[in-house]
Amino acid sequence: MIIGAGGVGTVVAHKVAANPVFTDITLASRTKSKADAIAAEVNAKYGRNVKTAAVDADSVPQLVALFKAHTPDIVINVALPYQDLTIMDACLECGVNYLDTANYEPKDEAKFEYSWQWAYHDRFKAAGLTAILGCGFDPGVSAIFTAYAAKHHFDEMHYLDIVDCNAGNHGMAFATNFNPEINIREVTQKGRYWENGKWVTTEPHEIHMPLTYPEIGERESYVIFHEELESLVKNYPTIKRARFWMTFGQEYLTHLRVIQNIGMARIDEVEYNGTKIVPIQFLKAVLPDPKSLGENYTGQTSIGCRISGIKDGKERTYYIYNNCDHEAAYKETGTQAVSYTTGVPAALGAAMWARGEWRGAGVFNVEQFNPDPFLAELGPQGLPWIEKFDVDLEVE
Repeated sequence: MIIGAGGVGTVVAHKVAANPVFTDITLASRTKSKADAIAAEVNAKYGRNVKTAAVDADSVPQLVALFKAHTPDIVINVALPYQDLTIMDACLECGVNYLDTANYEPKDEAKFEYSWQWAYHDRFKAAGLTAILGCGFDPGVSAIFTAYAAKHHFDEMHYLDIVDCNAGNHGMAFATNFNPEINIREVTQKGRYWENGKWVTTEPHEIHMPLTYPEIGERESYVIFHEELESLVKNYPTIKRARFWMTFGQEYLTHLRVIQNIGMARIDEVEYNGTKIVPIQFLKAVLPDPKSLGENYTGQTSIGCRISGIKDGKERTYYIYNNCDHEAAYKETGTQAVSYTTGVPAALGAAMWARGEWRGAGVFNVEQFNPDPFLAELGPQGLPWIEKFDVDLEVE
């Protein structure tokens, strides 16, 4: 069962349909016509019979009715982060396993934190169900890269920098690469990183420097908070510092400042002509649909982990990354690379569960599973990765 029919849901539907480990597939969305259009394309391409359904993922009763009607073994949640907990509640009620790509955040507060979902561990454990959190690219592959490094290349990891560059060009004056509401909430928060056993908070985009990305070159990169830092420093306590860097163009940042300054990034209700609206939700309605950007998108994304630490008593540096081409992603799935890099790992993580590679009773972040079978398939699934040893990480 796939919940969500945006750009990421489209990629997941393609990748799940292409994988014979999945026998029966249902795609559900609040807007059934979106699911129908994706299913028609996927069914024609792969000779499948993907079913569709309408569901309001804010409603546990609707989700329960959906699950009882289709009896899925696992749900791939690529809806909104606000809906993680209602979907997890329905999974517990119906005995369904769970996977998502982004941690829960409440509608009324721009805040990422795993505490809400980690609190479900005992209930999933008692039910004998697996919940896999954060199985996109970042979070997701970034954490799996880190787990792979810890398993194969380090005795102790000391410094971790996750670097995310989108060097693509979609030709729009301003657009977001995934849900505008979530994107703008995410990148306008205060920065936060882990150092010497505690969280350090910064002003938004306060820390920045140019970093060099493979096949792309130098791009100004900014420290922001990202949820995988929270689980990685918990699961790898030798990490002394962990940061997340993301690139933003100056035009994007200028638009972002204007949006904030004029109040369009607000997440509280305002009254307009007798109707209550949330400014950021109105803004989402007038901005380009991220899925529509793919057709004219050129360039690449580059996402990876730059790690330093100790192996056999010696210092080591390590860089593991993937570059993804927007045009190639669009040719395969009709979406741009940001949706592609999120959707491919979600489908692959579900396949890991279906084949018994990633199983366990409870709530797990992806780095708690064996990274080897996942990374063995990630390249053939469309996201090849490259390792570099003892290189200048630029992030000292």
